[in-house]
Formats: sequence, C-alpha cells, structure tokens
Amino acid sequence: MPLQTIAPRRLYRQIADQLRTLIEGGEYPVGTRLPPERDLAVQLGVSRPSVREALIALEVEGLVEVRMGSGIYVLDAQPAGTRRITAEAPLETIRARQLIESELAAHAARTMKRSQIGGLREAIAVMEGEAAAGQLPTRGDRLFHLRIAEASANSVLVRIVTDLYDERHNPLFQQLGSHFETTRSWVDAIAEHRAVVDAIASRSPQAARDAMTQHLVSSHNRFTVGWAGDTDAGVVKRLPARKQAKARG
Repeated sequence: MPLQTIAPRRLYRQIADQLRTLIEGGEYPVGTRLPPERDLAVQLGVSRPSVREALIALEVEGLVEVRMGSGIYVLDAQPAGTRRITAEAPLETIRARQLIESELAAHAARTMKRSQIGGLREAIAVMEGEAAAGQLPTRGDRLFHLRIAEASANSVLVRIVTDLYDERHNPLFQQLGSHFETTRSWVDAIAEHRAVVDAIASRSPQAARDAMTQHLVSSHNRFTVGWAGDTDAGVVKRLPARKQAKARG
C-alpha cells in the first residue's frame, strides 16, 4: 500500500470533528441546543472565531441548524453519511488579506497614477450599482481589491489577492455570509472603500495602510458579532472532559 500524503487538519475542522463525534455518540441528541459559542470556546481552549467556523461547517454538512436569536440545534441527520467540509476558513482568510492588502494599499498610495485611482472609484460605482439592484456587490468589490493589487506590478501578489478574494465563494464563506451580510453591512463596506481611495489619493502610505486595515478588521468583525444563543444565561451542558481540545485558535 503506497504512503499517503499527510495533510495538517485545519483548526475549525478539528473542532467540528469533536462536536460531530459528540453528536454521533448521543451526547447531543436530535433537537438539543448546543452550548453557546463563547462557552464552547472556553471549554475547547480555542478562539471564538474558530468555533464559529466549526459551527458553520457543521451547518453546511447538515448536522446542525443556526436559529438566529434562539441557538444552534442538532438536526435529524445521518452524520456518518454527510460530507466533511475542508474549505479554507473564512475568518482566517480575512485576517490573511488584512496583512497583505494593507501593505498593497500603502504601496498604491506611493505609485498609483490618477487614472488608476479613477479606476478604483469606478469599482466603487459598480458596487453601488449592484447594491442598488439588490445584488451582493461582489463584482465591484473584487475589481476594487484586484486593482489595488495590480498597482504593485507583481503578478504573484495579484494571484494571491485573487485567490484569497475568491475564497468567498467556498461553501463556508457563503453560509457565514447568509447569516451576517446585509444591506446595512454593505453600505458600511462601501463607505470603507471610499476611505481607502481617499487615503490613496492623498499620497499617504500610512493613511492608506490604516484605511485598508480598518476595512478588513471591520469585515472580520461583521462576521463575528454576537449571534444565536450567545446571551443565553441558562444552564449549559458542558463538553465531556475527554473531548476538550488543547489547540488554540
């Protein structure tokens, strides 16, 4: 039997698999509400964003249902037969984008020509048109971020930004967006894009870096606001000690 490549498991996948095992083992019967996200994070010794990604994975897999304002409930599914999601983690992706694109914005402030800055404003206009038509303004959003990357004149960076942006089409990102992307959130995002353009146009690398950082931090925070069951003060069923994770996210 040939050796198989050993791939490290993503943290959210490790968390999801622990919860999946508890569901399969009857620790959380059908209809049971899972502990709030904050409690799971403490018990598992990981970050709340990592728990959120794990819960979203289980929702995509059909094992749980997120009921906003109520909690996260175990569904009547066949866990052994459901597929395991292994897509890139949405919140990790946004944090990676923050590190890369903040510096690209700073570089753009030094090098972008007036016509290129006009191209950024055109991309925002596309976003506004999409939003006005009731669509997710992702075409204009993608164009905006790629044009900033293109100002680097570095094909590797352009490819990296493209690949990271296009992760928003993976099933985890789409499911997360279905809970938290709203008309209001996109209005805020478009305003943040305008701030990035203004900073680039001012020829201040630091202002551009800060504006892009703030935009992507805000994007991350929009996906991590409190949700179903997090404010519940009732008795919470704890994870069995043998199942608690030691990894930290």
